[in-house]
Amino acid sequence: MTPEEFTDAVRDANDTALSRLGSSKALYADTAGEMEAEEVLTATATAEHHAAETYAAWADDAEADGDDELAAAFATTAEEERDHYETVAGELDAHEPGETPAVQAYLRGLDGDVERLGGFVGRTLAAEKSKEQVTGFFVGDADPQTARLFRGMGDDLDAQLERATELLAARCGDDDERWERAREAASDTIQAAYDEYTERLESMGVNPKPVC
Repeated sequence: MTPEEFTDAVRDANDTALSRLGSSKALYADTAGEMEAEEVLTATATAEHHAAETYAAWADDAEADGDDELAAAFATTAEEERDHYETVAGELDAHEPGETPAVQAYLRGLDGDVERLGGFVGRTLAAEKSKEQVTGFFVGDADPQTARLFRGMGDDLDAQLERATELLAARCGDDDERWERAREAASDTIQAAYDEYTERLESMGVNPKPVC
């Protein structure tokens, strides 16, 4: 399986969840219905902070295991996410990270290089949808400068996806069982994000299914 085939397979298997995570309702869920610029920035900063923490911990684990290649990949990603956090938090007067998102809680429970790389892919695909919504929000809010910031973060996600899938290809090779473990972790990561989206909307009395 090639990196592109793996990514396409994960997208296809999670088409509905990704579509809804890319809807305006996802932003509504993230901000608890407060669709204002400050609330959007606050929710995004929290997500970036916890992503950086996850990847930094994974980098430390890989380094302790003597896996320099994996440690470097996770460390680079942690640095990117930390830069994202500082950029977004810099748009706020102050920011204290909120509770850990479900997707990060799931990722932190993964063990093994294949599972973590699969989860990396799943989180990246879900994050792409989130960045698209946030970018669209600031375009609609007549704030092109902030919209450009989030487009730049989207470029980093492209690089992260390539980084993760190339490492997976090198580690899975022709082993279908390893590819399946990675695919399952990727799908479960997306599902964790989707389940949280659903629960938040239902708690507000909103039907999570129709895409708007």
